[in-house]
Amino acid sequence: MDMQPNKSSSHAVFSLRLHVVFVTKYRRKVLTPGITIELKQIFSVILEKWKCSLIEFGAEEDHVHLLIEIHPALNISTLMNNLKSASSRRIRNRHADYLATFYWKPYFWHRAYYVGTVGNASLETVRKYVENQNTKETKPPA
Repeated sequence: MDMQPNKSSSHAVFSLRLHVVFVTKYRRKVLTPGITIELKQIFSVILEKWKCSLIEFGAEEDHVHLLIEIHPALNISTLMNNLKSASSRRIRNRHADYLATFYWKPYFWHRAYYVGTVGNASLETVRKYVENQNTKETKPPA
């Protein structure tokens, strides 16, 4: 297991990693390869501004997985809402005509999300899981 702390501040040394899942509204299969590439870049930029980092990114047609590293002083729910709203706004602006065929309102992400700590799993295990999200061989856990 990767136990090395990644970051430090004047009063703390920390390594906080989260697995995040965002699902498209109504689980519509709107995530094309091009949109997926854009989302990865968008999430990287947003996380950088929050002093966080995107470690891994994976996507299927109706959801994305992010493995991120965060700062301990961060409000996680505020970060999640910012990631969803900013990415949604940018993708809707860039792909308005395409998305209009799926949504009659300015929707993109479902309002719910999943976020979990990666404390008990090795980073390599979570990394492989996230990397394999865009393969046809991926099967749901039993």
